[in-house]
Amino acid sequence: MGEQSLWLGPLRRPMRFLMIGLIAALGLVWLWLVIGVLLLGSDVSMSTILRPGDHTIVRVFLWLLLAACLATGLYLSDTRGAIEVEVTGPLDILSLILGRLAMIAVAVVVGVMFYEVVARYVFFRPTLWANEMSLWIAGFVFLLAGLYAMQQRSHIRIYVIYDLMPRWAQKLADTVTVVLIWVFFASLVWGGYNEVLAKLMRMETFGTAWDPPIPSTVKTAILAVIGLVALQATSNLIADWHKAPEHHAGDEVDEQEIEHIRKALGTDGNG
Repeated sequence: MGEQSLWLGPLRRPMRFLMIGLIAALGLVWLWLVIGVLLLGSDVSMSTILRPGDHTIVRVFLWLLLAACLATGLYLSDTRGAIEVEVTGPLDILSLILGRLAMIAVAVVVGVMFYEVVARYVFFRPTLWANEMSLWIAGFVFLLAGLYAMQQRSHIRIYVIYDLMPRWAQKLADTVTVVLIWVFFASLVWGGYNEVLAKLMRMETFGTAWDPPIPSTVKTAILAVIGLVALQATSNLIADWHKAPEHHAGDEVDEQEIEHIRKALGTDGNG
C-alpha cells in the first residue's frame, strides 16, 4: 500500500490511533473473557457470543469488534495499492472499505480453521462452531470480493471482440452490460425480497448445535451487495465514459507487480 491519503486527509492520523486503540481494547476484553472461562468458571461460550442476552461484557466485546473492524476498514481504505485503479467517486471509497473488510475476514477464517485443527487433532476437543463460522464469514467474503472486483474493473471480461470495436460501440456494449446488471438486480429483488424480509424478521438460523443466523444474514447481504454492485457498475460507466480506448494483449504482464514480488522474495531483476 502507498502512504498518500486517498480521502481521509488530516483525519488519517487520528483514524490510525483510533484503530489501534480499538484493537487494543478488543484484545483486552477478549483476554478477560478467556481468563474468565479458564480460571474463574465463567459460563461464556461461543453460543453466548452469538446470543449475549444479559452478559454485559459480551455485549461490550461485540460492539468493540464491530467498531474495530469499521475503523480498520476506514483506515486501510485510505491508501491505494500499486496495482489498484484510481478512485473516481464516493462509491469507490465505500467499495474499498468493504473490500478491506473482506480482506480482514479472510485472515479471520484462516485463524478460525487453524484453531479448529489444533483443537481437534492436538487436544481432541473439536468445536461445534468453527466450520459454521467459516461458512458464515466466507459467504460475506465472496459477496464483498465481487463488489471490490467490480470497482477495480478486474471482473472477468472477454476482450477478443471488444478490442476490435470502435469507441462508440465499446460504450454501447458497456451500457448494455450495466443495463443487464440492473435487470438482474431488479429480478433478484422481485423474486427474493419477500423471502429475505421474512427470514430477516424471524432471524432464521442454520438449525445446528451452534445455530447461527446464516440464512437470514447472508440472504439479506446478497440483495444489498448486488445492489451496490449495480451502483458501482453505473459509477464505472460514468467515470470511464470519456476515457480513450484501451487494448488488452493476451500475454499482458504487470511488470510493477512482478517487481514487488521480487522485492518481497529478496531477489533482484537478475534472479
